[in-house]
Amino acid sequence: DDWEAKMCETLLHGREVGRRDIMVIVAEGARDHLGNPITAQHVKQVLEERVGEDARITVLGHVQRGGAPSAFDRNLSTLLGAEAIEAITSMDPDGEPLIVGIQGNKLTRTRLDTALAKTKAVADAVAAKNYTEALALRGPGYAESFRIVRTLVRALPHPPAPDKRRMRIAIMHGGGPAPGMNTAVRAAVRIGMDRGHIMHSVRNAFRGLINDEIYELEWMSVNGWATRGGSELGTNRTIPKGRDFYAIARHLEERQIEGILMIGGWTGYQAILELHAQRSNFPAFDIPMICLPATINNNLPGTELSVGADTALNSIVSAVDKIKQSAVASQRAFIVEVMGYYCGYLALMGALATGAERVYLHEEGVAMRDLVRDVEEFKHAFEHGKRLGLVIRNEKANEVYTTAFMRTLFEEEGGDLFDVRQAILGHLQQGGSPSPFDRIFATRLAVRCIDYLEAQIGSGESASAVIGQVQGDVKLTPLEDGPRLMDYEHSRPKRQWWMDLRPIAHILARPGPSVRGEGQRG
Repeated sequence: DDWEAKMCETLLHGREVGRRDIMVIVAEGARDHLGNPITAQHVKQVLEERVGEDARITVLGHVQRGGAPSAFDRNLSTLLGAEAIEAITSMDPDGEPLIVGIQGNKLTRTRLDTALAKTKAVADAVAAKNYTEALALRGPGYAESFRIVRTLVRALPHPPAPDKRRMRIAIMHGGGPAPGMNTAVRAAVRIGMDRGHIMHSVRNAFRGLINDEIYELEWMSVNGWATRGGSELGTNRTIPKGRDFYAIARHLEERQIEGILMIGGWTGYQAILELHAQRSNFPAFDIPMICLPATINNNLPGTELSVGADTALNSIVSAVDKIKQSAVASQRAFIVEVMGYYCGYLALMGALATGAERVYLHEEGVAMRDLVRDVEEFKHAFEHGKRLGLVIRNEKANEVYTTAFMRTLFEEEGGDLFDVRQAILGHLQQGGSPSPFDRIFATRLAVRCIDYLEAQIGSGESASAVIGQVQGDVKLTPLEDGPRLMDYEHSRPKRQWWMDLRPIAHILARPGPSVRGEGQRG
């Protein structure tokens, strides 16, 4: 009933524990449980009268509609456009109208009347002041996110119940840095502590486990981590071996660690798998462990997306947009090298998002005949008025045909038609603040990881797993099943869903419509 008093109590409590800023976000349609509107002006008045703060209002308005589209939005609109054409050319002329959309990472088709009925049901529940039903109608993901936010913004956790078993859980990073790692740690720590558990951090990844760099965390230890890039806990690509296992086992026993959450990439997964394999020799490793995917390469088993990959794509799009603008007044081709190791996710999705004419992937290989054909097509296009050409190359596409080689080849054959520049984006793809998508994805996966560890420890089980998003759902894969999903030689999954998008990339890169053969549909 008195939401104003509750809000002020929470904000003042935050001040007491060291928070320096106060921010209140108000949805434009917000209302209390009686249906009365909650406006930004009213919130400002309450804060000034009850908290004594000089409150300012910022109405974002139509700035939210503007700006360059993110990599996700560019690729989503591309895929939805292709799906719409597939749907409309396969529909019965008398069929029901459809909406194409996406749930998780899966394209969907829904009847228009069904979608409208669900939307109206939410509005009807809100109008009837049945907010519990309205929240449920938004879907389980929305309701889950709402509950998570309510916990994360608390000034302090709920005090543990007297009979609550307080589990001791360690959180660590592994592999290369990826934007969103810190966001995942923040969520895991606060959700765990709010449930009464004792959360520990391991500094410097597996080197830290070996050297006993294990510390207990407090609620405010992770304050502000939601927006920070990099790895506040420190990370590296160390994989334990030999005597390292004894040191790690001794430190886990001394700290009474009952479960491990590893947030990281390929070498982090390998290191956890090594600990799992040593259970028969070291009882300290017979505890549940779970791996949360965090790598810009997006090359991990048991998931279609990894935390950090979206931010890396945005960095690529931002850099390439600027590169293209630099050539607006000249006739020029660019060869842009992106990271990803042997996995072509960044290269292919980056090419789709930036409108590249060519993309070279290790999965497809690069032959001299491909390069000769592409040079000839570039020459033809520039002869007929083209002013800018863009090629994106995965860093491991071919050991011989390097970025420098391609630049020299295109430049030599281009002659006076166009000049050629190369751009190796490098580690800027690993930096920057995590994108909204990566922040939300990291948070939701971290909460599921704590759920898993809590259930395993509580039941006395010690199964270990990797978590990820598969076909739109968050799924757990037993840790020992991970290797069979991987191409170990090239450190990438055997099944890479984004390779199914290659035909779309080919079509969009064509200089003009293909000549239709006889019998081909119009």
